[in-house]
Formats: sequence, structure tokens, C-alpha cells
Amino acid sequence: MSIAFLLTTLVVVITPGTGMIHTLATGLSAGRRAGLVAAAGCTLSLVPHLVAATTGLAALLRAGTPAFRVVTWLGVAYLLWMVWAALRDRGPLPLDEHRPPRPAGRLFRDGVLLNLLNPKVTVFFVAFLPQFVPPDAPDAPIRMLACGAVFMLATLVVFAGFALLAGALRRRVLARPRLTALLRHGFAGSFLALGLGLALTAR
Repeated sequence: MSIAFLLTTLVVVITPGTGMIHTLATGLSAGRRAGLVAAAGCTLSLVPHLVAATTGLAALLRAGTPAFRVVTWLGVAYLLWMVWAALRDRGPLPLDEHRPPRPAGRLFRDGVLLNLLNPKVTVFFVAFLPQFVPPDAPDAPIRMLACGAVFMLATLVVFAGFALLAGALRRRVLARPRLTALLRHGFAGSFLALGLGLALTAR
């Protein structure tokens, strides 16, 4: 593992995206434990993308096959559902400490589905990993999997840190209704922007 790979991984992981927004929203709405569960779900969803990238399936998806478009539009639909849920103050963003906690299974499922239905993650691995693994290396697939595992570990650590931070700030946020509403609409706008961006890749 080169220093360049580790630094690039850190920069990519801390860049706001679907998984991070979901983790922050869950941590603010349901507390630290829920945020950690969401972070774990988002991290686990990287496994199929990494396997697809390593075995070369991502190149076929990115070529414009029907499978790529189907998965892309499913991801768009799910992100739009997250927008609706946020604006209706339901689903993954219930910023109300008096509501009963959401089951951990549902939180974990939401984290998995958000990234699992995003083929751009697979495409990212295709563009990212080969830069640090020589294609003619005899153990290139194993080295790509190792780099992917490090990337997943960094994702889990960073997302968990944001989940803990969101959980620590939760009561202060809930004590300010205007800030709560602003955050809810901000998360909705972020999911909408991500959905529109994903939709453009399906055209």
C-alpha cells in the first residue's frame, strides 16, 4: 500500500456522497448507535461493487448494457424515495427524539441499498483501483481486492466517526426546530442532487 493510495483513499472517503449523507442523517435523527449501523450497511454494500470491478463486470455494465441502466434507474428511484421521506419527516430522517427507534435491520438495509443500487460505485472502483495495481502483475486481482479491503476499512472508520459526531450533536440539533427543518431540507436536497446526477449516467 503506497502513501499515494492511502492519501487518495482518505480524500475520496471524506468527500460527501450518498453513504456519508445517509450516515449523518441517521446519526442526527436516531443517535450514535443507529448512525454506526448505517455506516456498517454503507460499507458492506461496497463488497459486490468491488467484486464486480475485480472480475471485470463493471466494464460491461459501463458500456451501456441494459443491466447498467436498470440498476441505475433503480438507484435513482430509491434516492427520490429518500427525498420524499425526508420532506415528509418520515423514513430515514425522523428528526424527533420522541419517536420509537427504528429497527437496526431497517437502518442496515437502507445503508446497503443506497450504495448497492449505485453502479457509479462499481465504475469508481474500475477507474480507481487500476491506478495503484499494475495490470500485468501476476497477482493483480488479489492486490486489487486488498486495496479494496483497505478502502472499505477507511470508509467504515470515517463514516463511524461522522456517525459518532452526529450522535453527539443530536440533542443540540433537536433543541432548535429551525435548524432541524433546515437540515431535513438540506438532506432532501442532497439526495435529490445525487439522484439527478445518477440519472444523467443512465442517458
